[in-house]
Amino acid sequence: MPEVIFPGPEGRLEGRYHPQKDRDAPIAIVLHPHPQFGGTMNNKIVYNLHYAFYNMGFTVLRFNFRGVGRSQGEYDQGIGELSDAASALDYLQSMNNNSKHCWVAGFSFGAWIGMQLLMRRPEITGFISVSPPANMYDFSFLAPCPASGLIINGGADRVAPPADTTTLVSKLQEQKGITVTHDEVPGAGHFFSEGDQMENMIGTVSDYVKRRLTETSR
Repeated sequence: MPEVIFPGPEGRLEGRYHPQKDRDAPIAIVLHPHPQFGGTMNNKIVYNLHYAFYNMGFTVLRFNFRGVGRSQGEYDQGIGELSDAASALDYLQSMNNNSKHCWVAGFSFGAWIGMQLLMRRPEITGFISVSPPANMYDFSFLAPCPASGLIINGGADRVAPPADTTTLVSKLQEQKGITVTHDEVPGAGHFFSEGDQMENMIGTVSDYVKRRLTETSR
């Protein structure tokens, strides 16, 4: 999988780009957790999401937000990171002009950024939000949420408590025209790090995305 460097708002951004042979392949970007708490594109959940999408036939890009790894710039409270994500999507689209489907996936802080990107980019057809920190960040900008997607969290998450995630999902499910699916992995913490929790979470994500792709191809 080639390492790539592409232009961002504050200089270069470092990524991993995994293209399919099929020129019409759907595309996805994967966004990593909080840069100030050790979040990088090599986070285990981000890595596993990346390969899950690739194995389903997507051309995939994950990258480091500004100030992480070889990406230039400094942490910017989510504002600059949203611009980074937009630049990453621009880069991915520039090399995949024929793609009919565009997905965004994010973990924790990356889920918050991904949902904001969803509001800005009408071409995004689906989203995956893993462990969205609804207790720390305001998600009220999702009014209305423009695309259907999956929110998945751990039942024993102490970083982003399940009750806050359930409240967020309930608000989104009231909206017409889209379907927000919610799944909770029993006993899992924020990082799905015990036993087969990671496998279960990735399996749920894959089943959901495959179902959506089947529905849209009819």
